Amino acid sequence: MTLPVNFEDLIVEANKLKLYKKLIVQLNKDLLFANVDLELNEDTLPTSLKLVLQDTVFHLIQHKFSDYLNLLYQVDVSENKVRSLETEDVVKLSEDITFLILQREWQKVWYKSKY
Repeated sequence: MTLPVNFEDLIVEANKLKLYKKLIVQLNKDLLFANVDLELNEDTLPTSLKLVLQDTVFHLIQHKFSDYLNLLYQVDVSENKVRSLETEDVVKLSEDITFLILQREWQKVWYKSKY
């Protein structure tokens, strides 16, 4: 499996394999387990998905850092990938973390569909 390198590629691949709704279901499941108050509708448009999740990540970083760390743990985002992000801008950081979360969720959904 080759991981998508940006949000657009991820969405194109998810739609091509008809796994976009499963991506949202998996994301909702991990958000619930991480005790993050966000539930996305399965019909959420990709742009809305990105913006809402990014806003939630931004809020968690700013106001509920332990919940943010819990979310990263629940989703199983690589600590090395998070540490490799070099930015002091919290908005850019939240955008990058959002992509890492979606990328990891995509891995889970893709593997479940294949095996």
